[in-house]
Parts: sequence; C-alpha cells; structure tokens
Amino acid sequence: MKKTAIYPGTFDPITYGHIDVIHKSLKIVDKVIVGISNGSQKNYLFSIDERIEIVNKALFSDLRFNKNKIKVVSFNSLTTELCRKYKSKIILRGLRAASDFEYEFQLAGMNRKLNNNIETIFLMSDVKNQIISSRLVKEIAELNGDIKKFTTKNTINSLKKKYE
Repeated sequence: MKKTAIYPGTFDPITYGHIDVIHKSLKIVDKVIVGISNGSQKNYLFSIDERIEIVNKALFSDLRFNKNKIKVVSFNSLTTELCRKYKSKIILRGLRAASDFEYEFQLAGMNRKLNNNIETIFLMSDVKNQIISSRLVKEIAELNGDIKKFTTKNTINSLKKKYE
C-alpha cells in the first residue's frame, strides 16, 4: 500500500529548510502532498497563486524533483481535512530547533484529537538549514541581502520582483 503524507505550511516563501524536509520525507513515504495554507491568520507576502507557482518552480524546475512523488495544492481547511481528502494518515512537520518543538507538539496533539488515525512525523532539517526561516529570508531579501544559501533561484527571483 502506498503511503501519502501531507506537508502543510504557508511556504511564504519556500526555503531550503522546507525542501530538506520534503527530500527526507520521500525516503519514508511514496508521495508528499505539499499543502500550502491560505488561512486568514497570517499576513502573506505572496498570494496563494504566487506561492503555488514559486513552490512548483523551486521543486520541479530548480531542483528537478519527481512530479509523480510530489503534488502541490492549496487549502484553507483543517490539515486533518486535507489528510482525509488525500487519504493520508501522516502529517509531516519540520523542526529547526528545540524552540519549535513545544508548538509542534501541541499542534500534533490537537490534530490527533481531531482524527486519532493520523500520525505526525517530525523531521529535522540538516544543521546547515536549521537556522533558515521564511520570515528571515524575506527580511534579508527586502534589504537587498544575499539569500542564495537559503532558497532556490526561482524563489530568489520572485522575492526580488516583490521588493522592486
């Protein structure tokens, strides 16, 4: 039986930390649904359509990931509903530092209460990617800093256009 995992996030924008989690997850599941959240709780730099395009370009143009193993979708529902839609019993979450764990642990517990058939798998990005956050990448880009170590070529181009 094929295992599908849901990797939810805002991906505003996608970073090498996110990509690291996707890469590692493909070693343990057959398919990853990258669920780009369009919830109203955040102030996004990029629209949902822009984020979908940026993630697709990063994964499939810049890095040449296998399109049969990754699907990029938007959602504005509970992650557990996205799991139901794609018949997944796995939620992937990336951890950068110990400070992430408390929030992620609480989120995993709430998702488990919503659907006790769903397991959350935490994946650590490599040490070189653990400091990267979308927020910091945006700040550096806005101030014309070099973000080549943090994200892909197409994502950098999208950020440059946004801040012109």
